[in-house]
Amino acid sequence: MASRNPLGNLFGRSPIGPIQDHMTVADRAAQLLATFVQISIDEDWEKAGKIYKKILEAEREADQLKRTIRQNLPKSLFLPVPRTDLLELVTIQDQVANKAKDVAGIMTGRHMHFPEKMHKGIIEFVNTCAAASSQALASIQRLDELLEVGFSGREVRLVETMLKELNKLEGKTDKQAIALRQKLFKQEAKLPAVDVMFYYEIIGLIGGVADAAENVGDRLQILIAR
Repeated sequence: MASRNPLGNLFGRSPIGPIQDHMTVADRAAQLLATFVQISIDEDWEKAGKIYKKILEAEREADQLKRTIRQNLPKSLFLPVPRTDLLELVTIQDQVANKAKDVAGIMTGRHMHFPEKMHKGIIEFVNTCAAASSQALASIQRLDELLEVGFSGREVRLVETMLKELNKLEGKTDKQAIALRQKLFKQEAKLPAVDVMFYYEIIGLIGGVADAAENVGDRLQILIAR
């Protein structure tokens, strides 16, 4: 008789597997966002629309995984971390996909692209944010090993090194965002006021992808410290 629990077998093998799957999908949205921003600069809105659709699909898949994990994560797991912490981790991971969707949604709706003088900077910025998401994913993918060693020893030191790199990437995005805002400030008088408002908003939302990725790392750090 088939199991009524769609994640029963996964959780039976590894309680962490579905959580890692969720972060993989969230990271997919972040990587697609980097592609989307590049295409928006080229003003190929037909192609950009297709990438936006893929981002939406990733965000929706992440939402479905989040709900399924919440409904099916066993309450009787014998783990060195509380079940509530794992559920909180999933909620935080979900923000990576949400921010990517928000950016692509606004830019698609307005056929929005940044002024030419900001092109290089915005591409570097979104790529660093995507790298931060990838680093968060790589860290989450070590959760199985962390569980096996009871969150101690060499594996912990390895993950802590990965989290330090994640923090550096997020710090780099902060500096890039400041530089972009300064460039935008110098051009404000030549640009439509409404466009300027949305440029600032998009810079903040793109940076939010890296912030969410760092928050994933912070939550993982808390799990290690417990």
